[in-house]
Amino acid sequence: MSLVNTKEMFQKAYNGGYAVGAFNVNNMEIVQGITEACAELKAPVILQASAGARKYASHTYLVKLVEAAVVENPDLPIALHLDHGASYEICKDCIDGGFTSVMFDGSSKPYEENVEEARKVVDYAHQYNVTVEAELGRLAGIEDAVAVEDDKAQFTDPDQVQDFVKRTGVDSLAIAIGTSHGAYKFKPGQKPQLRFDILEEVASRLPGFPIVLHGASSVIPEFVQMINQYGGKMPDAIGIPEDMLRKAATMAVCKINIDSDLRLAMTASVRKYFAEHPDHFDPRQYLKPARDAIKGMVEHKITAVLGCAGKA
Repeated sequence: MSLVNTKEMFQKAYNGGYAVGAFNVNNMEIVQGITEACAELKAPVILQASAGARKYASHTYLVKLVEAAVVENPDLPIALHLDHGASYEICKDCIDGGFTSVMFDGSSKPYEENVEEARKVVDYAHQYNVTVEAELGRLAGIEDAVAVEDDKAQFTDPDQVQDFVKRTGVDSLAIAIGTSHGAYKFKPGQKPQLRFDILEEVASRLPGFPIVLHGASSVIPEFVQMINQYGGKMPDAIGIPEDMLRKAATMAVCKINIDSDLRLAMTASVRKYFAEHPDHFDPRQYLKPARDAIKGMVEHKITAVLGCAGKA
């Protein structure tokens, strides 16, 4: 099987009441851990690269790593997705360079500019059978080059979604209903709460249309505690409760993005290893358990949140 786009994935997910995991990748161990978990659980997967990942690993290395995963797992549907493409030029570069799905993020732009540039991305992408995600509303938090202060965050306006999708032709839509980028999503004492009323209204206005949630890591406490136990200084962080995400996955949400939880699991594993083996220096020795930690996290997300096991 070659790399696929997200069209068939999302059709099946919408009809089946589950979501596909979109996991951010930065290096070989992360790609391996994610795809090993998905292969064992027979779950479709989206491997996505941010601007930061492309800068760190280079576009070519990331594409070749994902292509290697396809060779290793020929029966597994794998899409390669650009996360938060800030411009038409970046999206075009990824389409030309082998990505099968791109996100144009014009959420910080005036509405008409967002529509115009998203339409331009769609016109180019669809010539090459590449699917396009766009965003309405703005999530608070920080992820690589994306940084939105709390007072600048905006819930998605359901009154705009039909016009936006009709005029742009996008294949999926990321909406803001209370998720947030990064590990530090909420202020002390603030209770996480997803606006399911907005999700339901959007779904009613776009029947059958796939919705995406960004900023959906749950910041599992055991990994924050492990990092602190082995020399870290992370304050308490509160993520999105997994039962809320699971509910969203049974509704119109077909793609859930997960990044921070992978970073926490991997970092906690590396810190633990060095605390227990301070004299070791072979990268293979500490990256193997780190890869296993990624695999375990993805297995957990597939079964506890996404519901996509056995859907490959």
